[in-house]
Amino acid sequence: MTLYLGIDTSAYTTSLAIVDEQAELVYENRKILTVPEGERGLAQSAALFQHVQNLPQLVTAVPPQYWEKVSALGVSTAPRPIQESYMPVFLPGYGVAAAMASARCIPLVETSHQEGHLAAGIASSKLKEPHFLAIHISGGTTELLEVHHTQPGKLDIQLLGGTTDLHAGQFVDRVGVRLGLPFPAGKSLEELARQADPGAAAWLPSAVRGFEVSFSGVETAAQRLIDQGKNPADVARAVEGCIVRTLGKLLQAGMEKTTLSEILIVGGVASNQFIRQELKKRLARHANLHWAEPDWSRDNAIGVALLALEKVRGCII
Repeated sequence: MTLYLGIDTSAYTTSLAIVDEQAELVYENRKILTVPEGERGLAQSAALFQHVQNLPQLVTAVPPQYWEKVSALGVSTAPRPIQESYMPVFLPGYGVAAAMASARCIPLVETSHQEGHLAAGIASSKLKEPHFLAIHISGGTTELLEVHHTQPGKLDIQLLGGTTDLHAGQFVDRVGVRLGLPFPAGKSLEELARQADPGAAAWLPSAVRGFEVSFSGVETAAQRLIDQGKNPADVARAVEGCIVRTLGKLLQAGMEKTTLSEILIVGGVASNQFIRQELKKRLARHANLHWAEPDWSRDNAIGVALLALEKVRGCII
């Protein structure tokens, strides 16, 4: 059995994953970075330091019998596959992966965090179309993408639109922390919103102009709801409802521009079940929505390992 190992060190998660030649997940481990209570994020220097601490733990935890079968390593080295894309948090992962690949005399495949998300989404949703629209929604990204998957280990991505200020995940986290939820707030906000009045989903407007969306104004409006003493569950549901309407309008613009109807939705915010259900209701007649499995939507190294597999084998899985 030949194995392929991937490493990803994103803004808030240290991840390691191993897949086999059939693109099946063999082993996976990740560690969410620690954010002090009440804080809404980490400085890059603090996140980088935690990755330096976490990576030896994740590497040591890999079952020993897998190491002799690893024939290539993949690693994310940047947020997006464009030249100016850079974040220091990806340096520790690259350093560890490069050292291991050199010591083992095996190939090192460099990719991006965004391509890893998309690859994990393609694999877990069983999307077969090589040309599709994608929405990447997380704490660090809210982007509408046109994607061609025609090269092994590489995704050709064109940015069509996205946020002009806050990302969807930042919107969730800022409101969630204000409601007393732990950071990152996605899971807790989703659980809280299950107790909401159904009508609360319509409380906040969406701000969409063509291919540009904004969350800063509605985040301020959500904070006002909290100041007014509104039920926290209703405020949480209002945030989810706003995201649904925003993404629905953005995707509609993308479908009209490209005539594409195959849509892949990835990123941590995409794991929210209410958002999934409501987007399906809005777009089911016009689009085929493909979702990464919830646990594969959040930051992970699975897609990075899969891209290493593709690149080394020279074929799209």
